[in-house]
Amino acid sequence: MSIFEYNGSALVAMVGKNCFAIASDRRLGVQLQTIATDFQRIYRIHDKVFIGLAGLATDTQTLYQRLVFRHKLYQLREERDMKPETFASLVSAILYEKRFGPYLCQPVIAGLGDDDKPFICTMDSIGAKELAKDFVVAGTASESLYGACEAMFKPNMVCYSYDYNLEAEELFETISQALISSVDRDCLSGWGGHVYVVTPTEVTEKILKGRMD
Repeated sequence: MSIFEYNGSALVAMVGKNCFAIASDRRLGVQLQTIATDFQRIYRIHDKVFIGLAGLATDTQTLYQRLVFRHKLYQLREERDMKPETFASLVSAILYEKRFGPYLCQPVIAGLGDDDKPFICTMDSIGAKELAKDFVVAGTASESLYGACEAMFKPNMVCYSYDYNLEAEELFETISQALISSVDRDCLSGWGGHVYVVTPTEVTEKILKGRMD
């Protein structure tokens, strides 16, 4: 077993029309033994930038603390929040700096940039970025997530919860169904899901119930 699979994880980020969603599973395991069912893998850097960290749980928490520290320094110096592209470059630089003894994690970064244009990317443990215009995935469930997202994704999905038509939460529904169906095919992740849907005006956080076996 790879050390990246030791704790199990499933992460996915998906873009919509001037919005994005990022979701993760909630299981923390030691190989096939479940330790916790409410583990946090998605972190808010500020209201328009989120990062999900898949991989070894201890390394993900250490890396998150370093990123918060660096972002606060940036806020003090620049008197503004980081753009998602800038934050992705920061994460990449921090990971590459430790390339000879890397943090054993795969980040998924999602944010809203200029003109509320959604930005998503993922990278490997030494900071090689992979940009996408539709969705990115990471973790032990990434193979089944690719298949589910390929089947379900469509461009310009909306996610405005105050618009009570049938398509009002289309992006939330799509990412949730992709996550739940994928973790059911991976024994190292699961036990529900954690979803953030981010628009220019609000952040919606929801917990999904999934199979508990």
